[in-house]
Amino acid sequence: MSDDDWSTRHSVLTTARRTAALVNVLADDRPDPGEVAAVLLAYGETGPLALGPHEVAEMRGAAALLREVFAAATADEAAAVLNRLLQEHTGPLRLTSHGGTAPWHAHIDRDDDAPWAEWLLASSCMALAVLVWDRQRPPGRTCASGSCRNVFVAQGSGPERRYCSRRCATRERVAAHRGRHSGGPVEEPA
Repeated sequence: MSDDDWSTRHSVLTTARRTAALVNVLADDRPDPGEVAAVLLAYGETGPLALGPHEVAEMRGAAALLREVFAAATADEAAAVLNRLLQEHTGPLRLTSHGGTAPWHAHIDRDDDAPWAEWLLASSCMALAVLVWDRQRPPGRTCASGSCRNVFVAQGSGPERRYCSRRCATRERVAAHRGRHSGGPVEEPA
């Protein structure tokens, strides 16, 4: 793997997207370890990955804490949550190359063999903090659809997204349209 491939797979934006994907898959009451491993593999971790129920339960706790960042309405709120998480759950900034197996990069977890939950929380906080710093707005959102709990990374310079996907936005627009034509309550999505 070239350094360019590694850098692309571990960029701040990719790490933030991985965070959102993990927060979403870990939101289930009983997340499937195979699905969690599939997300990790899709975002650049090397396999095979064998996650046990205990590791997934700990990652689920970390994901619940990270969900608070996505729920923040302002950059100030996101920064306050991130500052609390960084203070309570991460170590000092350090550089690692994982024993020469990867390019040098920053970590704020305890060490290269930190548990998955610690790694998830630390690497996610670092990426989300950089997005707040870079964009001066919350790094993501929770889907505005009442039937969806997913989080997503807000990006780009266009209008702010309210939904995690086109599917949720379309479902909400159709429901609003039907509500207008049936005499029911109308809530117009943006």
